[in-house]
Amino acid sequence: MSEVRKKAKIALEDGRVFEGLSFGADGERYGEVVFNTSMSGYQEILTDPSYKGQIVLMTYPLIGNYGVNKNDAESARMFVEGFIVKENSSIASNWASEGGLGDYLRSNGIIGLEDIDTRALTKHIRVKGAMKAVISTVESDNATLVKKASDSEGLVGRDLVREVTSSREYDWNTEGKYKVAVIDCGVKFNILRHLAARGCRQRVFPADVDHKTILDWAPDGIFLSNGPGDPEAVTYVYATVAKLLGKKPIFGICLGQQILGLALGGRTFKLKFGHHGGNQPVKELSTGKVSITSQNHGFCVDLDSVKGKGVEVTHVNLNDQTLEGMKSDKLNFTSVQFHPEAGPGPNDATYLFDRFIDKMKR
Repeated sequence: MSEVRKKAKIALEDGRVFEGLSFGADGERYGEVVFNTSMSGYQEILTDPSYKGQIVLMTYPLIGNYGVNKNDAESARMFVEGFIVKENSSIASNWASEGGLGDYLRSNGIIGLEDIDTRALTKHIRVKGAMKAVISTVESDNATLVKKASDSEGLVGRDLVREVTSSREYDWNTEGKYKVAVIDCGVKFNILRHLAARGCRQRVFPADVDHKTILDWAPDGIFLSNGPGDPEAVTYVYATVAKLLGKKPIFGICLGQQILGLALGGRTFKLKFGHHGGNQPVKELSTGKVSITSQNHGFCVDLDSVKGKGVEVTHVNLNDQTLEGMKSDKLNFTSVQFHPEAGPGPNDATYLFDRFIDKMKR
């Protein structure tokens, strides 16, 4: 199917407008525009539930050149509100390719925008911060689009977990030495694959599950997944986790770490433009080891808010010194803000899954 190219725009709430050409679906969508520095892995990014409510801008200039396939998806569908690239490759060449990026976006109802100055937009976000925006293929003047962006709903105070979590509990796999209860706030498939590969039988529970349901299943460990939106808005999740602390080994990733911080009585805050990409340096304090990590988050735990609660800082971000990992031996949990499962990104931090297995062994 040939690409349909028509004029399209991205308008930011502060009045900045970029015009380019569309690929993918038609229409108008709203979200917070953020940039991702990954050089590849665009299909995994598109299907990451943590991007619900966001328009993703890729900084790498050529996207789509190796196509898409069903095995690279990180969830059952796309969750981004829009997708912006410098150039969408007209050729998809790869032995595993099952189609092109434009058709993939179109079949999922997602608007794509190309042929804009992605460097200028990225620099604008770095200076001004992530902000509300509208991406549109509908004929409209700039002032109207800017007002629509300004009037749209932001991420602060917004519970997006309910829009991505499973509607029911289910078994991801039914064999394994260790039973792991997964609280699904928008879990990525690659997390479940890593746990399964290490001998874990997994039952996935909706985000609004109560603590008794989880404990009645008698798991050996509990996993708190990644997910979108403002962590302070998902009060029902961290209220449940507060009742699970100390009962079983707990491992949290990304939103999972933020939920743990809130369950302890701490606070979270919004980063200026977040961490999105596959090249974030993180230092483990106990070993001095630096890992290059995959990240996707716009919020972070306020370290001062969890001081005095028996929490030890385990990892820090070397770019901005923000909290990237913590643990509590007393409450038997570990967590990281980055994504050790990658998908996409480097595999430097997969050792963290092995540590979770060791905790369940003990």
